[in-house]
Amino acid sequence: MSTVKIQPTAYALSSSVRHLGFFNLRLPQNCVVSSNNLNHLRRYRTRRPLTVSMSTTSSSPLEVCVKSSVTTPNKPGDCPFCQRVLLTLEEKHLPYDLKLVDLAHKPEWFLKINPEGKVPVIKFNEKWVSDSDVITQALEEKYPDPPLGTPPEKASVGSKIFSTFIGFLKSKDPSDGTEQALIKELSSFNNHIKENGPFVNGKEVSAVDLSLAPKLHHLEIALGHYKNWSVPDSLPHAKSYMKAIFSRDSFIKTRAQPEDVIAGWRSKVLG
Repeated sequence: MSTVKIQPTAYALSSSVRHLGFFNLRLPQNCVVSSNNLNHLRRYRTRRPLTVSMSTTSSSPLEVCVKSSVTTPNKPGDCPFCQRVLLTLEEKHLPYDLKLVDLAHKPEWFLKINPEGKVPVIKFNEKWVSDSDVITQALEEKYPDPPLGTPPEKASVGSKIFSTFIGFLKSKDPSDGTEQALIKELSSFNNHIKENGPFVNGKEVSAVDLSLAPKLHHLEIALGHYKNWSVPDSLPHAKSYMKAIFSRDSFIKTRAQPEDVIAGWRSKVLG
């Protein structure tokens, strides 16, 4: 949970403002009034307005709806796009009110705010917004600190891993080339991390990591369970990347339970 600091203290600020004659001035909850502003105001009294600088940190929790777990009460489900949004909120240290939605039995209140019934959705300025791409971009624009933007030349790194993972997972023919297609994408990713790591954009995580990490989590669990397969040891940098991103507090807090991931892919694998 992020906290909002007001400087000087609320009492000192109130006393100073009242002393200057502004009895009806109402300040936003997350404002910062500098002592320089107060000194400036003392010199000019009513001739100059009080300058209030607004913090970019959210002072009240953002409402966000995600898929609920089907195996564990009060836990997020296996939607990697929902986790991407939660990871962004966590890495930006933004407070949020998590609403878990049973997608098999969508509640009426959820369908009222989101008739399409899709997750994730988040509330911005009294309006519900869907699509993880749109949501994460909006979070970056509204709350730019800490920055999570990825340079355009690195934004597509690892982007084909998820689709090739799905192809291999669903494959019934060991010789159809789907495993080789996945290894090719993982090898390319391994080489990128070797040259640029530990994360896609270097030392700090960025938006592309928060999109890719949940998908790699699905890859690790689903392929391990249904095909007894794991990322080859010949790709050490990809493996170290996964270990690093999976061990972050933000990931541990928002990750899907293995049982949910296995259950979520069962129908696609077994038919």
